[in-house]
Amino acid sequence: MTTTSTPAVAGWFTTGDDPRLVASRCTTCGTLVFPPPPPEAASFCRNPACDGETHEPAELSRTGRVWSYTDAQYQPPAPYVPTTDPFEPFALAAVELPEGLVVLGQVAAGYGVADLAVGAEAELVVETLYADESGERTIWRWKPVVELGEEADQ
Repeated sequence: MTTTSTPAVAGWFTTGDDPRLVASRCTTCGTLVFPPPPPEAASFCRNPACDGETHEPAELSRTGRVWSYTDAQYQPPAPYVPTTDPFEPFALAAVELPEGLVVLGQVAAGYGVADLAVGAEAELVVETLYADESGERTIWRWKPVVELGEEADQ
């Protein structure tokens, strides 16, 4: 039996060797919005100074700088699907991308708050969030980038 891998949220990120978050860009003023609004949502620019109504997908940079971070010591409520029993805390990072957007996401498996620092570089990776009878569900996560000469505390 072949295991399928499907993004947990369709249309928010690409997969493969060079994964990217996918924003929505106003074709009138260039304003970026992440996450992108669903296709059935009203098509208006989120920039109050713009009356644009046409948008296009825009892949965002794969790397950015940690803007803030924390850890989730308590299990989030449904629809969160715990991956362990009992619950194991995980780290969250808000990463500022070169495009000016700050995007919150879990930190890659094997990393925690001790591996993060405000201003440090982080890169987007795609990992399995959970698996069910129909296959794996993937999500983007932020992986700290270790500079040459630094030792990873792994």
